[in-house]
Amino acid sequence: MTLLEDPVWHERIHLDGWTAGSGGTSAVVEPATGQRLGAIGSATADDVARAAARAAEAQREWARTSPAERAAVLRRAGDLFAEHAEEIKDWIVREAGSTRTKATVETDFAAAECYEDAALPAHPLGDVLSSGEPRWSFARRVPAGVVSVIAPFNFPLILGIRSVAPALALGNAVLLKPDPRTAVCGGVTIVRIFEEAGLPEGLLHLLPGDARVGAAVVEAPEVSVVSFTGSTAAGRKVGEAAARNLKKVHLELGGNNALVVLPGADIPAAASAGAFGSYLHQGQICMATGRHLVHESQAEEYVARLAEKAANLPVGDPAQGDVALGPIIDGRQLAHIDKVVSDSVAAGAQVVAGGKADAPYYPATVLTGLNDDSPAWREEIFGPVAPVRTYRDLDEAARIVDASPYGLSVGILGDVGTAMTLADRIRSGKVHINEQTVMDEPAAPFGGVGDSGNGSRFGGAQANIEAFTETQWVTVRPQIAPYPF
Repeated sequence: MTLLEDPVWHERIHLDGWTAGSGGTSAVVEPATGQRLGAIGSATADDVARAAARAAEAQREWARTSPAERAAVLRRAGDLFAEHAEEIKDWIVREAGSTRTKATVETDFAAAECYEDAALPAHPLGDVLSSGEPRWSFARRVPAGVVSVIAPFNFPLILGIRSVAPALALGNAVLLKPDPRTAVCGGVTIVRIFEEAGLPEGLLHLLPGDARVGAAVVEAPEVSVVSFTGSTAAGRKVGEAAARNLKKVHLELGGNNALVVLPGADIPAAASAGAFGSYLHQGQICMATGRHLVHESQAEEYVARLAEKAANLPVGDPAQGDVALGPIIDGRQLAHIDKVVSDSVAAGAQVVAGGKADAPYYPATVLTGLNDDSPAWREEIFGPVAPVRTYRDLDEAARIVDASPYGLSVGILGDVGTAMTLADRIRSGKVHINEQTVMDEPAAPFGGVGDSGNGSRFGGAQANIEAFTETQWVTVRPQIAPYPF
């Protein structure tokens, strides 16, 4: 059986079954070639309203199912991700422009996420509280209700499933709005997996569309929680709309992540880590290494080794061969990368490797001669660009790392004691010692601070329960309490 057979989803959305969207259709395009791979349905605000109402109805019944029933659906979903991994990888490679290695990371993560979340229904979901009254007092976690998940194009499967799976496991219904550029691998795939896993109808709706659909899934009155992953600019708008409508909102946003190479670090190993952090999936990752900060005593060797790696990384269509870098997702993003590099060079930066677009590709690039105001140092590039600067001591390193308004991920390479000292002085949602900045696991709480998010976390039982349930206070007395009225 094929999971993603075209007639099942072709020109459709999923709203209590596969149906035509009121917004027409949108082409599914391969970024490496421009080839049309199919067409997905487009939703409208009216479709969202219908989906939200149906989801609220279905969720009430789902919340009453036993933990064992919900866990079984999640385990079966994990099995199906493993069984259909090769077919799903093909779509991630072609639709998202991913290398085969990166696509494998996504399918492996999706299966692991479902297995991890299968334990959530049986996890302790409350506390026994002390009370000054003759009663029992409890705080219990109950399903939030309807959860809207808005996911981006770069890791479409991971960044959708990491919210969809725990939300469903904890008794919620979900409205899923994937990025229109990756609506199959980031939307259709998830819905088809849960269909085959036996998820009851009405609990998971697929609503591809533009920003108006995004606004609708935030503002629908039935929605209690919004889980958004995307750019900081878009996240601000989602956060404003959620606050205005009194929704709980989880914002996982951009990053300009620093990799600090300490004095005495193994430079060949550090350059390998830095290349991976900057060039994986063409740098189109919120956790990508956007700033390389190297002690001045070793900067020359580090730049040389990083540039050598960049010059030798093969670039091309990942569906046609074994490459390290595939295409940039679209022309708009390619132009953005090119402009950031060009503006930085105009401001005094030097290109040591790469630095010139070859549509739809951008080569692995290394820049030096930067300062705090260089666009390539200041901005999130979301492309395969490694800006490198030097520092004199830990005081300067800490200052430079924390000068960015972002606070998602930091890697520190070298002596562990020195790295621990630096880690205690910097502000970041994640710190990785002797690893680069791109890191995620289903059991680990993931998120950032500052312009990288509002402090919410996904991953692991504690963070997921906090994200997708509400606290309810419950008291019990032996008899009806006496009152003075």
